[in-house]
Amino acid sequence: MKFWKYLFLLLTLIIIVVFLAVFSFDSNLHIIACDVGQGDAILVTLGRNQILIDGGPNNKVLECLSKYIPFWDREIEMVVLTHPQKDHYGGLLEVFRRYRVDNLLANALDSSDQGYQVLETLVGGGGTRLINPIRGMKVGNSLMYLDILFPSKKVLTENLELSGSQNSLGKYTAKLDSNEFSVVAILKYRDFSALLTGDITPKISDEIIIEGQIVDVDFLKVPHHGSKNGLTKELLNLSKPEIAVISVGKSNMYGHPHKETLDLLEGEDIKYLRTDTNGDIEIITNGRVWWEEKWGLEAN
Repeated sequence: MKFWKYLFLLLTLIIIVVFLAVFSFDSNLHIIACDVGQGDAILVTLGRNQILIDGGPNNKVLECLSKYIPFWDREIEMVVLTHPQKDHYGGLLEVFRRYRVDNLLANALDSSDQGYQVLETLVGGGGTRLINPIRGMKVGNSLMYLDILFPSKKVLTENLELSGSQNSLGKYTAKLDSNEFSVVAILKYRDFSALLTGDITPKISDEIIIEGQIVDVDFLKVPHHGSKNGLTKELLNLSKPEIAVISVGKSNMYGHPHKETLDLLEGEDIKYLRTDTNGDIEIITNGRVWWEEKWGLEAN
């Protein structure tokens, strides 16, 4: 009886060691556009390090995290909140409750939403380091990092006012829609780059373009769920992505993605996938080429 008990324990240990080895020695970068409905949530993993960009409107993001992060890893190195709207921050409440988040990259914009007030409290009491992004900042390490393109110091200085809140996350208010402050960054890993756009408007695209910030990228997160007021021809022509991803909910009330946006992508012969029809979308890269196994896509 003891023999079988010890054999079972030995086999269990072997399985655990093999499991850990698989995750520990994966040197590829994974970008997962999580299917969270009408919202944004993009998980980036490299070995045991993760960056989560937005959390979608609800707790569905947790399914994505549990699928692509090993169960024993309860730490997320960085969360990026592009702007304080529920379809981007809603799922982050449970993320902050269930994971230890080392860093939060977010504009210190306040919101009247009750859920956002809860998020402010969770961040303030959880020991998370708050980083306010500004153009020119590089966040990460020498292997994988975010190059911040927007917002600029000028935009923040001219449009933000102190809110009176004691919470550092909700320190400022603005008369402009929060989309106008959406964090834009290029994720870089070796020779691979991904343009992450949040819900930017054509006005923001034009400003970034004028400043000479847009370069050729491999991956594009299509702005604002494929809205006709998001992606512009100029942004697409300058970024020249090989693969584009649209985070969007099935049969949503906004009619996203808009036909004009899809026509624009197709007219430029850009491969694209969308979460409402393709589910979770995982792009994998070794830093030189990228591929997508489920739908058989790969770098040109």
